[in-house]
Amino acid sequence: MTYPNLAYAVIGAALTTASGTTCEELVTEDVLRPLNLTEITAIARHGSLTATELSVLPALMQVAACWRESMTRITPPRPFDVTSAFPELAGMSRTATRLHPRAGSPTVHESSVGGPLLWPAGEAWATCSREHYARRLNTPGEVRTLRRILTEAWRRQKPGDELLTQEERAVVERIHTGHAPRLLPTGPHPLIPVAQLYARDVPDMTCPQDTDLLQVLWCPFDDAIEGCSKAVQVHWRRAADVTDILIAMPEPAYIGNDDLIPTPCVVHPEQVSEYPSTDELEEALWRRIYRWEDETGLSYRGDLSGAPGWKVGGWAAPFTFREPDEEDERRCPTCQAPTAPLLTVPSDEWDGESGSWRPESDDEEADAPPYPSNRNPTQVTISRGYTLQIYGCTGDPRHLPVTVIQ
Repeated sequence: MTYPNLAYAVIGAALTTASGTTCEELVTEDVLRPLNLTEITAIARHGSLTATELSVLPALMQVAACWRESMTRITPPRPFDVTSAFPELAGMSRTATRLHPRAGSPTVHESSVGGPLLWPAGEAWATCSREHYARRLNTPGEVRTLRRILTEAWRRQKPGDELLTQEERAVVERIHTGHAPRLLPTGPHPLIPVAQLYARDVPDMTCPQDTDLLQVLWCPFDDAIEGCSKAVQVHWRRAADVTDILIAMPEPAYIGNDDLIPTPCVVHPEQVSEYPSTDELEEALWRRIYRWEDETGLSYRGDLSGAPGWKVGGWAAPFTFREPDEEDERRCPTCQAPTAPLLTVPSDEWDGESGSWRPESDDEEADAPPYPSNRNPTQVTISRGYTLQIYGCTGDPRHLPVTVIQ
């Protein structure tokens, strides 16, 4: 008998609640140890299990995996109530929804990062017709192969061992060599899914009338993702209207940067309160904040204003490598209406400055494989490690978004 992932997660929750242990401890004590197994990977090479034992193990492993995916992630309390020092910030608070993406197997009926989209079979797929420049090309399949090889290699890595086998090294080197830019077709190029978000998971997401689903797609080339063009698109729809679902999503023949291919991730939405970055404040206030930081040793940008990581709404990410341009940079080119932060796409879920935002359930273990890490489960990197802020039009959310690397 097989069950959907949700059922496995519910089973895992029930078992752990009843036993008072974690799912991993439960599987280890009641499944692996009685079978003289010490690690899950040993199942594949253990030749003495009965047919009954082998038939039970996959379901139990699925319970453990789905229970891990369904875990709630909670942001620790802020180290200081910043409104007690700056009461004027209290009126500037906004709610953002942190997505907490983690590698998984989302379906079209779930919110996700880099997962499959609930797309009507009879609707043309989103494309980009711009000319693109890239030093080398890869196929989406090669990116998936590279990540699979590296993930498996780091999981089995032991001190003193070579990370890659000879065969794996040959494949990795071939992928890193890539293909000549002249092979890139003239277009149009199918876009790839960046995020799919159901309104039920993001309560504060402002949806156009009669819609409850946001889909974000982009063209995976460095010269395409910033600005305002059909290289980055938002699609709003009502999920119940999609009855004939597209099964096989189109893919571009080549991509220009594998850092712009999100690893499919399930999300664990959590609402948090945010305050504006100093970019958004009057000069007198941000100067007071800087002096206060020097006196207290606390970091307004790192710990007290906006949450890092993938998020919806809230305040925009701070500008890190340049000053913000005039406000026109963030106005909708279609109608000149102001824009508002829609989706924040980071290069990390947290960094050295914003480590206090790391979810309590994501304490890094000394023996955890470094690849892929909880700091960047989507394996997306923007430019040299910055953040892409996607702004939506406040006049008509269906207009093309404005994107700024900040």
